[in-house]
Amino acid sequence: MKSEFEMSMMGELKFFLGLQIKQAKDGIFINQAKYTKELIKRFGMENCKPSRTPMSTNTKLDKDEKGKPIDEKLYRGMIGSLLYLTASRPDIMFSVCLCARFQSCPKESHLHAVKRILRYLHGTLHLGLWYPRSSSFSLCSYSDADFAGSILDRKSTSGTCQLLGQSLVSWCSKKQNSVALSTAEAEYVAAGLCCSQILWIKQQLRDFEVSLDHIPIKCDNTSAINLTKNPIQHSRTKHIDIRHHFIRDHVLNGDVVLEFVDTNNQLADIFTKPLNEERFNFIKRELGMLDSDAC
Repeated sequence: MKSEFEMSMMGELKFFLGLQIKQAKDGIFINQAKYTKELIKRFGMENCKPSRTPMSTNTKLDKDEKGKPIDEKLYRGMIGSLLYLTASRPDIMFSVCLCARFQSCPKESHLHAVKRILRYLHGTLHLGLWYPRSSSFSLCSYSDADFAGSILDRKSTSGTCQLLGQSLVSWCSKKQNSVALSTAEAEYVAAGLCCSQILWIKQQLRDFEVSLDHIPIKCDNTSAINLTKNPIQHSRTKHIDIRHHFIRDHVLNGDVVLEFVDTNNQLADIFTKPLNEERFNFIKRELGMLDSDAC
C-alpha cells in the first residue's frame, strides 16, 4: 500500500473509530467492547440483569397508540448508538432495525424492547467477529425472508449475509418496500437484494485480482429458486416490480447460482426474526462470532 499511498507507520493497528482490533498469528478479532461499555453506562444500564437474547420470540412491536409516550430524543439517541454498534455485532442487527421503525412516536413498549437489547449487550460485552488467517477466498451468501413479518403493514423482512471463506464480511436486515403475496415472492425479493450485494463484493475483489463466478446464494425456498431460473413472466410474477427480476439475468450469465439449503442451516434467519436461545447461539457460532477470551 505504501507504493500507492502516502503513509506513515504508527505501529500495529489496535483501535479505529470505536473498533477494537486484536491481531494474532492465526487471525484477526474485531469487536466494540469499549464502546459497548460506554453505551451501557450512558443509558444507566450498568446494574441491569443480563438477557440471553436481544429480543424475545414473542415480541410483536406495533405503534402502540394507547401506550405511554417517552422522550423521543432519548429513544433516538439509543437507536443511533445501537446502529453504530451493528458494525461488529450482526447478532443485534434485526432487533435494532425493528426498534428503529418507531422513532417518530416511541412508546414505553418500544423502550422496553431497546432496553432488552442493552441487557443482552451487558452480558456479551466482549463478543465480536473472528477472521481466521486460513480462510479461503470462496464467496458464499445466504438469503432469507420473514413473510409478512410486520404486523403494521404486513410487509416482509429480507435478511442476507455474505461470507468470504469462513469470514462474515457483509450482512443486512431490511423491511421490503412492497407487500409480498406469498412466501416465494418474499424470498425472491430477498434473493434479489442479496444478489446486489454479491455483485458489489465481486467488483471489490476484482480490484484485488480475485475473479469469482457462479457465486452461491443459499435459499430455503425452492419456488423462489425456480423463479430465478424461469425467464417467462407468467401470472404469478406479473405484479412484482420489474427491478427485482434483474437476478434472472445474473443467474443466466453465471454470476450467481441459487442453491437450496434446509431451514436448520439457513444462517440469514438471524436477520429476519427473533430466535430462541439455542438457534440464536448456533447461528452466532456459524457466523464466526466469538468472545475475545476465546481468541
